[in-house]
Amino acid sequence: MSESVKLSCRLAREKMLADQGPQVVYALAEIIPIGEGIGGAGPVNVAFVLDRSGSMAGEKVRYLREAVKLALDGLDSDDIVTIVIFDDQVEVLAPAAPVVNRNELKRKVDQITDRGGTHISLGIERALSELLKNYSPDRVNRMILLTDGQTYGDEAQCRDLARQLAEKKIPLIAFGLGEDWNEEFLDDMAAITSSAGGFSEFIDQPDKIVDFFQRVVSGAKKVVARDAFLTVRLSAGVTPRRVWRVRPLIGALSPKNLSDRDIQVSLGDLERDEGQSVLMELTVAKKPKGLFRICQVEVSHRRTSDQKEEKVRQDVVVEFVADPAQAQKVDAEMMRLVEKVTAHQLQTRALEAARAGDRGTATRLLRQAATRLLNLGESGLAQEAQREADRLERGEDLTPTGTKRLRYETRRLSS
Repeated sequence: MSESVKLSCRLAREKMLADQGPQVVYALAEIIPIGEGIGGAGPVNVAFVLDRSGSMAGEKVRYLREAVKLALDGLDSDDIVTIVIFDDQVEVLAPAAPVVNRNELKRKVDQITDRGGTHISLGIERALSELLKNYSPDRVNRMILLTDGQTYGDEAQCRDLARQLAEKKIPLIAFGLGEDWNEEFLDDMAAITSSAGGFSEFIDQPDKIVDFFQRVVSGAKKVVARDAFLTVRLSAGVTPRRVWRVRPLIGALSPKNLSDRDIQVSLGDLERDEGQSVLMELTVAKKPKGLFRICQVEVSHRRTSDQKEEKVRQDVVVEFVADPAQAQKVDAEMMRLVEKVTAHQLQTRALEAARAGDRGTATRLLRQAATRLLNLGESGLAQEAQREADRLERGEDLTPTGTKRLRYETRRLSS
């Protein structure tokens, strides 16, 4: 049976000092999909949920139309597509159906115009109803949301709908366009479906909508494994401190405890040409000289080609040595990745402190983030963090554009 996924594990330090107290080690699990695409998974089932409110006027709605039409070109005739548009009302522009008449679908897309206010729950609710008409747990199901504004009074309904998506393992890919939308709310909604692969993203310019839509649709067509999980079986004396997904985007993970020494995180679907990486910060108790397995990493999933279960696993081994010089050798690339995660975490904590009204802490953390970003060669982001810190120090508020750039672009540092 040919493998559809490869697993590779590496350490920031392959040698550690023997007979020393608890030491920290970073382990990276790289999951590399190598299969041939969705194959036996059946047609893709995708819903576009599109904001057509008044603020979408001009270039925004023009590029939106272009992006949807190009995304339709990436779907096959047996793929299922739904197009829902919303403002303070909702319209099913294209009910769920196979993509058999692209020209007719594109004609409908060309009719999208801006009007009204923003009620996101209306769009998600109708799109979910359409998705469920062709839903199968073995099918690649996706909901793609784009909005440029803040929804009015229906945040709770939106979160409830996101939970319904999560129950069906349907990821919500939520795009915020421009600077006038609520990133905390959009993040929150997408995060509810994160175990299925849901995420949110910032599109700063309308002409970038096309690229973002293309990536999501092409990715859905290249799924090689479903319901992937990463399980870490820790050896005695090894405890987990923190776990992050670092590719394709940086983000903290909340492992599920399977036992006192086993943890697990969901990876969702795995797409060919789009590997995932998970970084673990572990504490290792004192060990004598010799080779010791500190953990075993396993990735389990269902192959889309035949729906069979597949598991790949690898032991992670450390050599404990007496020579301090040997123990000081580190993998420079791994440590650079740790620095990127640290920069992302610093700005996350800074924005949280700013929201809580703790300007002093927020300013200090933003300056620390700026230093890390500068050391990483990310001068533009470093300057952004410094400017926002200066604003806080002057008693001014953070800017919508600055906070969004820091929030989302530090997530992309590892891509």
